[in-house]
Amino acid sequence: MVDLLVTYMEMTAPPGEPLAVPLPGALVAREALDHSSYVSLYRAVGGPVQWDQRLRMPKAELETLLARASTHIHVLRVDGDAAGFCEFNDGGRADIELVHFGLVPAFQGRRLGPFLLDRSLRAVWSYRPERLWLHTDTQDHPTAQSVYGRAGFKAYAQRMETFPD
Repeated sequence: MVDLLVTYMEMTAPPGEPLAVPLPGALVAREALDHSSYVSLYRAVGGPVQWDQRLRMPKAELETLLARASTHIHVLRVDGDAAGFCEFNDGGRADIELVHFGLVPAFQGRRLGPFLLDRSLRAVWSYRPERLWLHTDTQDHPTAQSVYGRAGFKAYAQRMETFPD
């Protein structure tokens, strides 16, 4: 087991001015990923920060989650290659959770993360939720909280939590 400092953040209004496309060929769109494509992208993005929640799920359970209308996955593609994703749960409800957000390491450092987050947030805000929320922890990318803050999220709670090692 490992203890991590978890920060909970929320966004209660849509983002302001949209961010410019940082690279030619960069596009964000909601996609319905099959199990194999999702797991491949999840590993590519989450491996460096030790994501494993979806890898521990039975295949049938993950396939059911991916097929739900309330699961929204927005994929960043650069010249057709998957470069990152945002995953939201409970799309269309009053409170929508940003469950996963990140880039494949080869695409980091090019302003693609803020662009992916901006485009994904705009799409989800079109459902008119009351708020979006997320949690981040000390194992996430070092700039995660600042990226979320610039996107419009504000911290509302922080606590130590224990997770499987």
